[in-house]
Amino acid sequence: MTDSGSTVPRRSIGRTLKELRQQAGMSVEAALRNLEWSKAKLYRVEAGLSPVRRIDVIAMCGMYGALPEITEALAELSAETKAKGWWHSYTDNLPDWFELYVGLEAAASRVRHYEPGLIPGLLQTAAYASAIIATGPDITPEDIDRRVALRLARQAILIRTAPRAPALEVIVEEAALRRPLADRPAMVEQLDRLITANQAPNVSVKIVPSSVGPHRALVAGAFVILDFPAVGAHAPEPTTIYSESLTGALYLDKPDEVATYETAWKTLNKLCLDRTDSAALLATIQKEHDVRPD
Repeated sequence: MTDSGSTVPRRSIGRTLKELRQQAGMSVEAALRNLEWSKAKLYRVEAGLSPVRRIDVIAMCGMYGALPEITEALAELSAETKAKGWWHSYTDNLPDWFELYVGLEAAASRVRHYEPGLIPGLLQTAAYASAIIATGPDITPEDIDRRVALRLARQAILIRTAPRAPALEVIVEEAALRRPLADRPAMVEQLDRLITANQAPNVSVKIVPSSVGPHRALVAGAFVILDFPAVGAHAPEPTTIYSESLTGALYLDKPDEVATYETAWKTLNKLCLDRTDSAALLATIQKEHDVRPD
């Protein structure tokens, strides 16, 4: 479970094809007429959500006036857009917008995750994940089991050796750690997982204490900043912001969008406790959860 499947090639080829279309001054409507595609299909290709056939890449590059060497490079890359990631077996229970995230997460060299209300998925225990997932509407026990299994499988990236495990930096609000589960021992176990994870060389868990007043990141809600390594002679994928809602997710990679979230992250780093003090607070909160009611 070390590869990112087709996610990065799809995203790279889709972004390049979109840039070629825009550089050619061709509107979406004009491209659709020439390709005889639906708007949904073009969107999926440009967003990196679908594999692309070699013949379609060549047709699009010809229509956009791309240089022969660019056309050939993209045509070769198109074969990689059909590769399946390890998570493919979970896709029956996985929305398209989150399938893209799992692939990007697997390819990242650095993951920065801010959470105001929950424990981040890469550090959740099975019991905690099950309790959170069970709050969804019309969810069956089988659905819960499948989603928990995927969540735990994703965590393997933190201990992989090839490629190198990503650096995971988590900033969480104190309120999220104090929110109890109905199963008190499960919450104690979850906090123990955070304490242990914080000792790993590639993981840091920091806490924004409740004594800190309102701040800008609270308005944004949870978000993840994904940074990517260079692969061979290829430039790294652009830093991407992931922000999830109940009905979908935003993937932001424009420089001004990334800069806004980088500023928010810097602010959070100033507001949160350092790693040592965060570890001490985690231990204190864990003891409080472990107190049995009379």
